[in-house]
Amino acid sequence: MKAVIMNSIGDTDVMEVVDRPEPAATPGHVLVEIAVAGVNFMDIGVRQGMAWTETPNPKVLGVEGAGRVLAIGEGVAEFAIGDRVAWVYAPGSYAERISIPATSLVKVPEFIDDRTAASLMMQGLTASHFATDFHPIQPGDTALVHAAAGGVGLLLTQIIRLRGGRVIGRVSSDDKVAIAKQAGAEAVIVDTEGEFADEVLRLTDGRGVEVVYDGSGPKTFKGSLDALRRSGTFCWYGPVLGGPGPLDIMSLPKSIRIGYAVFSDHIHTPELLRARTTQLFDWIENGSLKVGIGGIYPLAQAAQAHADMASRATTGKLLLIP
Repeated sequence: MKAVIMNSIGDTDVMEVVDRPEPAATPGHVLVEIAVAGVNFMDIGVRQGMAWTETPNPKVLGVEGAGRVLAIGEGVAEFAIGDRVAWVYAPGSYAERISIPATSLVKVPEFIDDRTAASLMMQGLTASHFATDFHPIQPGDTALVHAAAGGVGLLLTQIIRLRGGRVIGRVSSDDKVAIAKQAGAEAVIVDTEGEFADEVLRLTDGRGVEVVYDGSGPKTFKGSLDALRRSGTFCWYGPVLGGPGPLDIMSLPKSIRIGYAVFSDHIHTPELLRARTTQLFDWIENGSLKVGIGGIYPLAQAAQAHADMASRATTGKLLLIP
């Protein structure tokens, strides 16, 4: 079986396509043939030594994907051979096959293709958590969405609009403006230096936004604070680009609320995982939500996918095809 491993912590040169032993459907697990694997910033963080440090190298990268059931382990009753399934967190997903706990899987309806299903899992559930749980968007809310042309940003913008909110997007280049607007951003700010707060305040008549969704790293932290209204919410996410450093809570301005949003808190049971993904699938079926796929790579080019994602030049979701 082909799989993409990391041999050590480092840049993309530590990644290698190798032959690995075939996995088995152990008790409570399902053996899946992977049709599509998702690429996420989390995978870059693992490669850089920010996570999975307790797992020795070499280890197979990737956590997300979609495919078809090949075998069923003892004690699994809810899936059958041939079922199409998707998952958001199963370490070792950059591979041709994987054994996954049944509790981590969702069935994929026939109207959802494999690429859409894989694209929806981590980024769709993340966006859903941000806009319906961490800060439930209310009709009339204005949100500032950083990286608005990225995979999370495009889905988040659409979900905010579905809930009656308005979106101001921030992107890193002019060629991303139209993509963010197509997803529903009412206004889009082009900025690479963290100098966007004044424009946000102008667009909100000096009031500021109800919520900022910021996964862009330390450079944007101060501007995001300045862009918030009184008692606004600061949703911080994405560890790969680093955090803002130690915070003095008594120095936070305007009675804002600030927190670090982790999608697994949104789906901490199998029942919630399936309920949240059902909602995403329903939005896809009725045309309310569209997935933007920005790049499709063969499994052997996983290192290139990492490099492209890290460059911040891509838009939408990046996928690997075993």
